[in-house]
Amino acid sequence: MGRGKLRIYLGAAPGVGKTYAMLSEAHRRVERGTDCVVAFVEHHDRPRTEVMLHGLEQVPRRDLLHRGASFTEMDVDAVLARAPQVALVDELAHTNVPGSRNAKRWQDVEELLAAGVDVVSTVNIQHLESLGDVVESITGVRQRETVPDEVVRRADQIELVDMSPEALRRRMAHGNVYQPDKVDAALSNYFRPGNLTALRELALLWVADRVDASLQRYRSEHRVSRIWGSRERIVVGLTGGPEGRTLIRRAARLAEKGAGGEVLAVYIASSDGLTAASPKELAVQRTLVEDLGGTFHHVVGDDIPVALLAFARGANATQIMLGVSRRKTWQYVFGPGVGATVARDSGPDLDVHLITHPEAGKGRGLPVARGARLGRARILWGWLVGVGGPAALALLLNTVHLGLANDMLLFLAVTVAAALLGGLLPALASAAVGSLLLNYFYTPPLHRWTVADPKNIVAIAIFVGVGISVASVVDLAARRTHQAARLRAESEILSFLAGNVLRGETGLEDLLERVRETFGMESAALLERAGDVEPWTCAGRSGTGPPVLRPEEADVDVPVGDHMALALTGRVLPAEDRRVLAAFAAQAAVVLDRRRLREEADRARALAEGNRIRTALLAAVSHDLRTPLAGIKAAVSSLRSDDVAWSEEDRAELLEGIEEGADRLDHLVGNLLDMSRLQTGTVTPLIREIDLDEVVPMALVGVPEEGVVLDVPETLPMVAVDPGLLERSVANLVENAVKYSPRENDVLVAASAIADRVEVRVVDRGPGVPDDAKERIFEPFQRYGDAPRGAGVGLGLAVARGFAEAMGGSLTAEDTPGGGLTMVLSLRAARSRPEEPRPARTEEPERQAS
Repeated sequence: MGRGKLRIYLGAAPGVGKTYAMLSEAHRRVERGTDCVVAFVEHHDRPRTEVMLHGLEQVPRRDLLHRGASFTEMDVDAVLARAPQVALVDELAHTNVPGSRNAKRWQDVEELLAAGVDVVSTVNIQHLESLGDVVESITGVRQRETVPDEVVRRADQIELVDMSPEALRRRMAHGNVYQPDKVDAALSNYFRPGNLTALRELALLWVADRVDASLQRYRSEHRVSRIWGSRERIVVGLTGGPEGRTLIRRAARLAEKGAGGEVLAVYIASSDGLTAASPKELAVQRTLVEDLGGTFHHVVGDDIPVALLAFARGANATQIMLGVSRRKTWQYVFGPGVGATVARDSGPDLDVHLITHPEAGKGRGLPVARGARLGRARILWGWLVGVGGPAALALLLNTVHLGLANDMLLFLAVTVAAALLGGLLPALASAAVGSLLLNYFYTPPLHRWTVADPKNIVAIAIFVGVGISVASVVDLAARRTHQAARLRAESEILSFLAGNVLRGETGLEDLLERVRETFGMESAALLERAGDVEPWTCAGRSGTGPPVLRPEEADVDVPVGDHMALALTGRVLPAEDRRVLAAFAAQAAVVLDRRRLREEADRARALAEGNRIRTALLAAVSHDLRTPLAGIKAAVSSLRSDDVAWSEEDRAELLEGIEEGADRLDHLVGNLLDMSRLQTGTVTPLIREIDLDEVVPMALVGVPEEGVVLDVPETLPMVAVDPGLLERSVANLVENAVKYSPRENDVLVAASAIADRVEVRVVDRGPGVPDDAKERIFEPFQRYGDAPRGAGVGLGLAVARGFAEAMGGSLTAEDTPGGGLTMVLSLRAARSRPEEPRPARTEEPERQAS
């Protein structure tokens, strides 16, 4: 038995009519013959709701004692023992009395659904767990009874029961919701117009979000190519600081308000791997953005604004979200900052949002690391201090002479400052300039380049030695920091690569795109050749640069084995980057090998399927074709017999049997030949524009007129199809529907236009097909249920789907409301540009026309 279906009536507040709507639906189902019971419905002494319970079977409740008081709860065991088709369970978020089977009512509902019972329930928007904080901020009341959002989102149907705040307040004032003594308090507290309006907006937005998800799924399934709305792509710039989590959550909420919104979080590291971010914090933010449905990207770039804008434009983003700078006011003297630069250079196609956060203006909480070793700006300041500092100090000391010892200490301080800022070379320059100025201005004889006292020579030598030593230490520390940062960046990249392997992310194009993003290249391609003298071919590529035909044409190429290479264009990479690039290249080769192994496995499965089809074909020929042949031969032998004098009625009956057997044989052979054409891929449709009313009536020639109702409006657009294939597909669908539909119910053949598609629906009122069998009915050589062997070889629906897909259409099965099965044949409208015919797909059906 399959899992039951859940239908939920969602309301913005108590009293909007959820329970009344649920009971109305129950009465409609009972009138249609559905076995529907009331598992638990609370009418809260509302007369109209209580009246709706009349005429519905109610499962007795379970009595429970708690703290000396008696309570009633839904008896799950009693409902399971009753085993109805549909059970009504009110108040999905209700907390059960201690001692009940489950702590929450939604857990009771899960048990009923697992047992195959369909459930209709109710819930208010304020009981959704994720909205608890929002509802409390609106109403001032914390909801203690909640239901996980995922439970509600998994519902097969959600119907919003909506009512304006004014109408709900009037309903309350009339005593239709609460007792008269509670009405005034409710109207002045929870049920204020502002509260109800805000709750109503929450409900509408939540349902709209679910509708949007369903619409995207529908567009994907029906291949609707026309744009029905804009899609927001929001790029979140991360620094690795604590404000990143706030930005990600804000971006996720903003993306949810747009149709198909997408969040792309990006962290930009310098090309040498030096990073100021905390790896632990970045890992937390990556997990957060992936949990919220977004993606995380690690991009290399020395100029953060340029790299961020390049990534956003490459991802076709519409918005960029950045945090307000953590720099203090005085730090803006070094430049306007990333946020202001991105906003200035974004242009009209990108909106830039600067988001405030608690860390704004508090200064950087992370160490600033820039560029290779010390960074260009820092080296420039080092040269300014190393050369200009001694000269400025000499001018100052000429006015206030402090003695040679103090003068030397001051010059030494300037040299140390130049070393700390710019490293070795600025410090050497500072030491040289400082020693010359000391000799000229402050050691006897003054204003001459000689030194009279040998002690002063020693002092100047010590001064130069200390300056050089400090500069050497600073430069060595910068080099070690640079190396450590590179190794850490490499380990993070390799860890990410290993994680991709473990998670099964083995798409070659995705991996090449990751290589291109990581190293900031224009394009990345994996080239291969069969032998040393064979030409190179491209196995996969990513990026917008010109295609690379040989590894020698690329800016960077990494060989993988003897006949494969990873080629990148955009810039020349330093030698130290090739170690990580080699790991990516090896992984790309592995991914390519895996893809080819999968293709080999698919071909093997196709061969096995072909063998199965041939075996089934032989079985069909050996049995199903014998039946009409045996009937024809028996009738002919009887007519030729001279021992029996046949009456005209008998002779006519025998001739009719011969004709029916020949028709049946012709139909069986036709389906077998069609299936053989589909399997060998020799179906080549001749697409032309035609009206449906020219083809569909021709498909009904062999069906009794009184058994089929045709509804094909003349206003429908023309379709781009092969008329012969379409006629055969519709004929098979109608024949299948007539076979399974009761005689007293007509089969409906209706057509309608949806976007750039035209749908033909063949609706029957038969027993229907379970959801788990709706795909299997399109597989060849199968029959649904207890169809007799003489009902055909089970190819009708397989042939219909194969012909539909060969014409660029699709064929799917849906439930008919009220019972039965609806076949939906989706075709391209003539105004859309025809696509290349695709190979027909064939699978195994349980339910088939012969």
